[in-house]
Amino acid sequence: MNGDLSLLLGLILAHLTGDFLLQPRHWVEERLQRLHRSRHLLHHVAVHACLTALVLLVAMLLLPDSPGWLGVAGGALAVAASHWLIDYLKARLPGQLRWFILDQALHLLVLCMVWLAWLGSLVPLQAFATWLLSPTVLGVATAYLIVTRPLSFVIAMLMQRWSSQLEEDSGTLAQAGARIGMLERLLVLSLVLLDQLTAVGFLLAAKSVLRYGDLRETKDRKLTEYVLLGTLVSVASALLLGLLVRLLVSGG
Repeated sequence: MNGDLSLLLGLILAHLTGDFLLQPRHWVEERLQRLHRSRHLLHHVAVHACLTALVLLVAMLLLPDSPGWLGVAGGALAVAASHWLIDYLKARLPGQLRWFILDQALHLLVLCMVWLAWLGSLVPLQAFATWLLSPTVLGVATAYLIVTRPLSFVIAMLMQRWSSQLEEDSGTLAQAGARIGMLERLLVLSLVLLDQLTAVGFLLAAKSVLRYGDLRETKDRKLTEYVLLGTLVSVASALLLGLLVRLLVSGG
C-alpha cells in the first residue's frame, strides 16, 4: 500500500514540477494570447508527458504487477491530452483564483484516475471513502466549517451593539476584520486539535503586538475595547469548539 501511495505522490510531484518549476512566465503569456495556436502550450504538455512517463517508468521497475510499457505510454498520453485541454480552457477564462483552483483540481483528478487505472483496483478509493466518512473526519470538517462564515455571522451579531458606536470609516480594508477573524479561528482550532494550547497564547500575544501601535495611535478607548472584545470572543469560541471536538473524538 505504501508503494501505491508513493506512486500517487510521485505523479503529483511531477505535476507540481512541470506546472510551477519548469514553466517559464513567457510560456504562460503566449498561451493566453495565442490559445490553441500556442507552441509553448505544446512544450508545456510535452514536459508533463515526460515527467509522468518518468514516474511511471520508475513504478514499473519497482512495483509488482505493473501494466508495463503500455501503462507508461497510456498514462503519459492521458496526462498530456488532458493537460492540453484543461490549460486551453483555463486560458480562455479570467485570471481569477477560483479558475486556478478548478484548474489544479481537474489536473489532480486526472492524476488520480491514471493512478487507479495503473493499479487496476478501486480498493484505495474505497479506503479513502471509508476514512472520509468516519465520525472523526466528519466532526473535524464540521468544526472547520463552523469557525468560518457561521461564527463570523454569530460574532458580528454579538458585536453589533458596540460596532454601531464606532465611526464607519476606520481606515481599514473592506471585510479585513472578518477575514482576519476567520484565519484566527482556523489557526486556533488547528492548534487545539493538535494539542498545542501553548501556541494559542503565542498567537494572541503576536496579534496584540501587531495591533498595539494602531490602537495606541488612535487614542480611542472604544476601538481598543471593541478589538479586544472581538478577539477574545473569536478565540474563545474556536477554543471551546476545538476542545469539544477533541472530547467527542476521544469518546469521553
